[in-house]
Amino acid sequence: MTRYCLAASVEEALALLEEHGGEARIMAGGTDVMVDMRKGKIAPRCLVDITRIPELRQVTVEGEWVNVGAAVTFAEIRQHPFIAQNVHVLAEAARCVGALPIQTAATWAGNIVQAMPAADGALAAVALRAEARIVDATGAQWRPVESLFVRPGVSAVNPCRQIITHIRFRVPQGSWGSAWSRAGRRESLVLPTLNCGACLTLGADGAVQDAVIALGPVAPRPFRSRQAEAFLCGKIPDSATLAEAGRIAQGESNPRTSPTRASREYRLALIPAMVAQTLEAAADRAAKRASYPPPSR
Repeated sequence: MTRYCLAASVEEALALLEEHGGEARIMAGGTDVMVDMRKGKIAPRCLVDITRIPELRQVTVEGEWVNVGAAVTFAEIRQHPFIAQNVHVLAEAARCVGALPIQTAATWAGNIVQAMPAADGALAAVALRAEARIVDATGAQWRPVESLFVRPGVSAVNPCRQIITHIRFRVPQGSWGSAWSRAGRRESLVLPTLNCGACLTLGADGAVQDAVIALGPVAPRPFRSRQAEAFLCGKIPDSATLAEAGRIAQGESNPRTSPTRASREYRLALIPAMVAQTLEAAADRAAKRASYPPPSR
């Protein structure tokens, strides 16, 4: 029988992991952990619930960082005023994580640890260049979220030995905008056919200064279209430029066929339009923050 422990602090949670010698497991929302237990994929001797640890239940905006605690749910993320108004890629991705009952339990940290290449929260974290604070018996360290994915379903974070306590990303500055797009048979109930998160920063002349494009599932891990990002820098984000960025992203992608979702060919065909659409929304928001009109399209 699996023991259930409700940790009151990060220190207590780490002690419980150590006590069980790798046979305990961290749990927050439990939306993935409980399913995996029922399927027999995992069989922990102890579940360590971190949802009552106060510092893990907060979203803070301090200095140059937005910090999201590991026990903050997707519903809380999408309803947070600062995120809803300023970080559209995250707010919109949070709305796509299952139906509302799932969003009220599932957490961003848990979504990242599941390490699925099309996970909405994981893709948004990659688009934001987010970092995760990982704590274990040896101490704490911040690591780029993008570095935490080994292969589908396998994370560099060991939930039997380690805890993600916070996820952070930089406060949007200047003419910065972001957007999210998702295609799937039923938006709230299944993994997507394709999803895309984008962040753009524009210069004083309206040209792209910085770009991040995250796509899934087009590789074994959440994927950044770095060639398309490099192409965009220094260019005005007009329709032709964004369309070409979409074609470049298509050329970088290597999706597989899923019998229950979509073929490789269908996913490849979707990529150019989805990338261009997502970039257009991000560029328009960036232009609005800079108080000059978006490029004519």
